[in-house]
Amino acid sequence: MIHFEAITEENFDAIIQMKRPPEEHFVASNAYSLAQAWLYRDAGDVYPFAICNGDAPVGFMLLDEDLEERCLIIWRIMFPPEHQNQGYGTQAIQEIIRMAKESGKYDFLLLNCAPENHIAAHVYEKLGFEPTGVISNGETELKLLF
Repeated sequence: MIHFEAITEENFDAIIQMKRPPEEHFVASNAYSLAQAWLYRDAGDVYPFAICNGDAPVGFMLLDEDLEERCLIIWRIMFPPEHQNQGYGTQAIQEIIRMAKESGKYDFLLLNCAPENHIAAHVYEKLGFEPTGVISNGETELKLLF
């Protein structure tokens, strides 16, 4: 079963070394995402996590919360090829949904998905996300209401 861990000295290198194939441009690098988390650290609403299976990091995610809107945003979620097609993405999204609901702080989740990223789009739609009609930077915004 997967779980989320803070980025620490122990898992930092594993997270930074995770890469998507060079021809794929669906998600920014984990190094770029961690730099953005550091850049926005003073706002206190951006959270990077390692997605772990047991002790091993298998993916990365970056969450952003908007407490005024009562919204949790899945800003980035990334799995390297060696950890794809093992159910980790579905499990991670299910866990985010569970945690967001249980927190009582949010009414919905948002995320963006590149239209050509058919695998991710399938997972999101299977879990109940629906297109909002908003397109931003060529990506479709998806929403899950609680």
